[in-house]
Amino acid sequence: MNSPSPSTPEKESAKQAPPDNPLTTKEGWRHFVCHEPVPPPLLTASERAALGPRERMREDERRREYHADLPMVNTLVIRKVTTTSRLLIQLNRNQISARRGVILSGASGTGKTTALTQLGRAHELAIRKRHPRDHNRLPVIYVTVPPAATPKMLAMEFARFFGLTFPTRANVTDVVDAVCATAAHVHVDLVLVDEIHNLTLTTRSGAEASDQLKYFAERLPATFAYAGIDVESKGLFAGTRGRQIAGRFVVIPAAPFAHATAADRETWRALVGTLESTLRLHDHTAGTLTGLSEYIFHRTGGMIGSLSQLIRGAAVLAIEDGSERITEDLLAVVPIDFAAEQSEKLTAPAKPSSRRRRVA
Repeated sequence: MNSPSPSTPEKESAKQAPPDNPLTTKEGWRHFVCHEPVPPPLLTASERAALGPRERMREDERRREYHADLPMVNTLVIRKVTTTSRLLIQLNRNQISARRGVILSGASGTGKTTALTQLGRAHELAIRKRHPRDHNRLPVIYVTVPPAATPKMLAMEFARFFGLTFPTRANVTDVVDAVCATAAHVHVDLVLVDEIHNLTLTTRSGAEASDQLKYFAERLPATFAYAGIDVESKGLFAGTRGRQIAGRFVVIPAAPFAHATAADRETWRALVGTLESTLRLHDHTAGTLTGLSEYIFHRTGGMIGSLSQLIRGAAVLAIEDGSERITEDLLAVVPIDFAAEQSEKLTAPAKPSSRRRRVA
């Protein structure tokens, strides 16, 4: 069985995490925590004209990479999840059992995973500031619930985060004991569990996997934060197990942005404006996107994930086609997800009819 590597976060962040190290491994998680998109300098017209073809190509590539990974907007859901969870971490610190947790629930595309991972990132950075010399500390675990999860599958997800390996005949008790010992050694105090909707309490395996997760919550002196799609309607709070979960977790809804009231529209406009301020395009006029905020809302259905895809995609296309600005025509050619397309058909304002009115 392998123990977690003692390498420091600074060393791990200096190298790019390979494709086989996703967020659900300690290497991928550390890379995510340390990674901060840095806006490339925007050259003046004369500076850009002085570049050779190769230098200009490199400058464009740097800006394409930056726009593909635009900095995260601090939305209301992210702020609420972070403040609620940090309070619960304080309250849980001296609890022996029955610790309180958070469940982030909402439709796909409403930013649940983003909020969950941003919570973990903020917490880990705060812990690093408090313990700058403790390079072996891993305060956050991030795992996802696999489809049709069994107790052993779920335990192996925790083990995989730490890089623990086991012989094929190892039983679930061996895995759980090793995970709990390792988590205690590295001072885990926040556990993030994504895709919680994959736990179905109406099936035997789902109920047993839920019990396994509860057992981890009892063994680990940590606060648990879950995220999943519409968990209230998935039966997570049904029956004896569900009532116990409901009695220990705060549910924070993640919903699309609204556009019904003046306050809703101003909130959405401010969000679009914040994203627009991060752009690094040579000929883009500030305020263009905020002026198109109503069109952008109907195009994305108010989904933060769809909004991010639309703006990032338009910025990359603006660099590739040389226009260096985002217009409504350019936004119209950016592909968006199917859910946003359906929402656009339902919510977009009707176009004025070209037919002439019948004269009475």
